[in-house]
Amino acid sequence: MAYEKGDGKTVVIALGGNALGNTPQEQLELVQNTAKHIVDMIEEGTNVVVSHGNGPQVGMINNAFAYAAANDDKTPDMPFPEAGAMSQGYIGYQLSQAILNDVKSRDIPRSTACIVTQTVVDADDPAFQNPTKPVGAFMDEETAKAKARAMGITVKEDAGRGWRQVVASPIPKRIVEFDAVKDLVDGGYIVVSTGGGGVPVFETEGGYVGTPAVIDKDRSSALMASELGADMLVILTAVEKVCVNFNTPEQEEISEMTVSQAREYIEQGQFAPGSMLPKVEACIEYVEKFPEGRALITSLECAAAGLRGETGTVIVAD
Repeated sequence: MAYEKGDGKTVVIALGGNALGNTPQEQLELVQNTAKHIVDMIEEGTNVVVSHGNGPQVGMINNAFAYAAANDDKTPDMPFPEAGAMSQGYIGYQLSQAILNDVKSRDIPRSTACIVTQTVVDADDPAFQNPTKPVGAFMDEETAKAKARAMGITVKEDAGRGWRQVVASPIPKRIVEFDAVKDLVDGGYIVVSTGGGGVPVFETEGGYVGTPAVIDKDRSSALMASELGADMLVILTAVEKVCVNFNTPEQEEISEMTVSQAREYIEQGQFAPGSMLPKVEACIEYVEKFPEGRALITSLECAAAGLRGETGTVIVAD
């Protein structure tokens, strides 16, 4: 069935971790609220592609299989790419269902589609030379090194707490299922895709091959938004606006900045590497690839108002 596409903007929304829970039960409750704010935008005619993080969820899946494999010889270890795909599936299911329930309750003639996506990364990306992202359960040294030999993974000692698998965080190059996402958006569907940045894959002569890695979901969302020619990339976080001089008496909220201004703030060290910096960098990537677009960083609660230009931090081309 084809649905009527909204007559407003097309936006890619990257959900932050505050929009999802740490357990399936908590997440199921939180996505009801998340869906309400997304459907507020849809009700105003906005066409939406939703992406999301998967950090706690893929960790739970990985740890569960590792524990089961260690305690039950009938349960195999689960490769990290497959764990990522599983997390996309169950987060996408809950998000899609919550959005679908909300649009139906408002008699909005739209439906949802969830696409488990693969993201092409470069085998020569420098990140693969020094994997740094710890994933999965802690192990003793002997177990870790045996698993590394058996599964071809990299393990490192983690701050005196034990050994863990570590993976790279490469730059996303291409979303394999992009054409399917575009067709669904053009057909009027609300699409959930690129969860956790997408399952990282290498493109080889023999086809696509999954690789253990973690892709920043905001960068993959920026790639999706620029390729779609989306009017806006919306990166949701815990705050209404980006601030400079954060947590000081000189703290100042930023309503709009150009790419050049954003780069200047980055050089000043204004944005924390583990929180706001990757979000601002993703916005810059999107605007540089698609200068007609506007990037917005704001909270979930302020997203609809941000789309109307009433709040949030907007990043635009010079």
